[in-house]
Amino acid sequence: MYTEIVALTNVTFSADKRLIEKARARARAERTTLNVAFREWIERYAGSPPSGEEFARIMKSLSHVRAGRKFTRDEMNERAATR
Repeated sequence: MYTEIVALTNVTFSADKRLIEKARARARAERTTLNVAFREWIERYAGSPPSGEEFARIMKSLSHVRAGRKFTRDEMNERAATR
């Protein structure tokens, strides 16, 4: 079994204390740490292609979203034209 060794670099950021506390609370709710969440974010931000697992996670996080009804073809086309 091959294990890739990755060198990590410490980075210091400044952010509003309230935002950091909210981010930590969200990370705890997601059973992770702010450090891990940041590593995942910077990997996406740097342009790594999203994995199937990441897509599944995003779709799961959006599972509560409901349009309320199906849109008609005209409504969908109208929405696309106004973007």
